[in-house]
Amino acid sequence: MSQYIIQTAKYEHLALAEEICHHMEESAKARGTGIAKRSPDYIKKKMVEGKAVVATDKAGNFVGFCYIESWGHGKFVANSGLIVHPDHRKSGIAKDIKKEIFKLTRKTYPDAKIFGITTSFAVMKINSALGYEPVPFSELTDDDDFWKGCSSCINYDVLTRTNRKMCLCTGMLYDPIEAEKNKQKTSWHFVSNSKVYDRWLQLRTYILSKFRKKQEKKEEEPVLVPMPEIKKPVEKEQMLVYSSLVTGVLSLLRSLF
Repeated sequence: MSQYIIQTAKYEHLALAEEICHHMEESAKARGTGIAKRSPDYIKKKMVEGKAVVATDKAGNFVGFCYIESWGHGKFVANSGLIVHPDHRKSGIAKDIKKEIFKLTRKTYPDAKIFGITTSFAVMKINSALGYEPVPFSELTDDDDFWKGCSSCINYDVLTRTNRKMCLCTGMLYDPIEAEKNKQKTSWHFVSNSKVYDRWLQLRTYILSKFRKKQEKKEEEPVLVPMPEIKKPVEKEQMLVYSSLVTGVLSLLRSLF
C-alpha cells in the first residue's frame, strides 16, 4: 500500500501554497536553471480551478505538486511546476504525479496538445513514457504569455538571444492525434533509451553555459565536445537521431555566434 496520497487539489490544500512556492524557488537555485516563478496566490488559483495535483503523506504533509496551464485558447496545454519535497525525491513519486496530472489534463482538455520544456533528463524520460516526443520550440505555443513565464529563469537571456529557437531546456510535445496513429507502433524512444541523447543534453548545456559566460566576461570561447563513437551497427531510425543531433549542435552554434 502506497505511503502517498496523490489527488486533484482541493480547498484543504490551499494552506500548502507557500511551501510549494518555497520548494520551487529552492529547486531552481540548486539546479542553476529555472522554474517559472509563481506566487502563492497563483498556486491557490490553480487548486481552486481543479487544475492541479497534490501529493501528500498520510499525515497531510506536502510531498509533491504539479499544475495545468492552457495557451492559445486551449489548443496547447502544459503540465508545469513539477516539484517534489527534498525528503521524498528518488522515491518514484515524481513519475506518479506526472501520470496523474497527465490523466487530469487529458480529461480536461481532450483535444489539446500537451507540451513542456525542461532541463531535467529524469522528467524527459517520464514524458517519453507518456507519449511525448522531443520537438523544436517552433512546434510549441507561440503565446507570448507562456514565454514571459521564462523571464524569471537565469537563462532567459539565452532564450531571447536565439529568438526563442532554443535554450538549455528541451521542448517536448504530446499530440493526441499522432499518439492515436502510433498506438500500434513499437518505436525506439531515444529520450528513454539513448545515451547519445543524454550526451547531447550535456553538450548543449555546456555550449550555452560557455556562451552565457562569454557574454559576461567577453573572453571565453565555446568548445565542442566530440560525440561518442558509435561502436555497433544502428538502425535507420537511430542513425537519423544521431544525424539530427549533429545538425542541432551546428544550428545552435550558428544561432549564437
